[in-house]
Amino acid sequence: MESLAQRAALLRESLQKSQQATDAVVSILGSFDSRLSALDSAMRPIQVRTHAVRTAHENIDRTLRSADVILTQFDRTREAEREIQKGPHENLQGFLDAVDRLRSIERFFSSNRSYRSSDGVLNHVNALLSKALVKMEGEFQNQLSQRSKPMEPDRLFDCLPSTLRPSSESQPEGGKHPSTGSQSENQQNSEAAVYSPPALIEPKFVPLLSKLAQQLVQAGCQQQCSEIYSEARASALESSLKNLGVEKLSKEEVQKMPWEILESKIGNWIHFMRIAVKLLFAGERQLCDQVFECSQSLRDKCFAAITKNSLATLLSFGEAIAMSKRSPEKLFVLLDMYEIMCELQTEIDTIFVGESCSQMRDSALSLTKCLAQTAQKTFSDFEEAVEKDATKNIHTDGTVHPLTSYVINYVKFLFDYQSTLKQLFQEFKKEDGTGSELAAVTMKIMQAYKIIWMQKQSNTRILL
Repeated sequence: MESLAQRAALLRESLQKSQQATDAVVSILGSFDSRLSALDSAMRPIQVRTHAVRTAHENIDRTLRSADVILTQFDRTREAEREIQKGPHENLQGFLDAVDRLRSIERFFSSNRSYRSSDGVLNHVNALLSKALVKMEGEFQNQLSQRSKPMEPDRLFDCLPSTLRPSSESQPEGGKHPSTGSQSENQQNSEAAVYSPPALIEPKFVPLLSKLAQQLVQAGCQQQCSEIYSEARASALESSLKNLGVEKLSKEEVQKMPWEILESKIGNWIHFMRIAVKLLFAGERQLCDQVFECSQSLRDKCFAAITKNSLATLLSFGEAIAMSKRSPEKLFVLLDMYEIMCELQTEIDTIFVGESCSQMRDSALSLTKCLAQTAQKTFSDFEEAVEKDATKNIHTDGTVHPLTSYVINYVKFLFDYQSTLKQLFQEFKKEDGTGSELAAVTMKIMQAYKIIWMQKQSNTRILL
């Protein structure tokens, strides 16, 4: 029992010491808490100032970055201004790049109107752009006038297929006329031929013209741009046709010409039509598409303005021939003219595309139909002329009668136009749908001649 009592006394003593130690620790910690609270109170103003300094630094960094961007725009503006002041003559590409930079600067300050300097910079940039626009118009006109040179006939002939290039013997007004073969050979050659429209402006200058046009269009100067381009190119085109030999003749002048002169001019006209459509007009369409890549409507509008007078001059001659007094010897040139218009019709529809060119397409188609109608009427006139032949005498010495030679030669020449006559005389098909239209028409002419011949023989027997 005593040992237990001793142990209990030791345990109580240990617990008392532990309690004393705990109380001492609590007391120490309590003093630390009060000290930390005082320290926190002392540090709080410092923390606030530190946060303010950090925020100020962040704001300064953002301001410096914004200022750097603005200063960069100012530097770009000064660089662009120097190029604008120098103008496009020394460095056209540099001038165009400067205009692009000014437009970029204008967009930047327009979207950042909160900057105090935005309005002032925008006013300055817009003034520079207006000055650049005037200089661009002048440069566009200057470049076109320098580059838009008429095409020489020899250069155009080099673009023709070898089978249609001029012969060395013949040389009509304005240049050489291509050698001619039979109509069937010429038609086969033209159908298989490959044409290479010439470069009307050196290719290296076309991209610069396109960029100038794009800048003018973006600035809202479509009308001025269109007028400048159309005037320069129309003048070059008309000069090219004039050098080739195309004449501006009134319908009255054409209809009063002697047949020998007119026949030669018709041959030239067929040659001119092929060159104009397949080379010059095709080249103008290609150039328009390249220069005005930025606007489809402007392409069509300019192309129509450029080619309107030239096409009208060519079609006017054809209309004058179609409307002139009919005679049997004109049938073959009418068929030649009809053939070339049929050959070119698809290309005309392709080249003269768009609403702006609709009237020109219609005029070409109208001439084709007019030539067909005149050829049909001329053929009918020939048939009637055979039937109404007034010659009453027949040769009794065995020589060939002039009417016989005339009709046979006429029919012989018609066989060179089989495919063309097939289009013109569909109504002469047999009821069963077989047979040749040309054969039917020829038989009709020969039948008329046979009747006249029998009448002449009858009259001769009576006289005898």
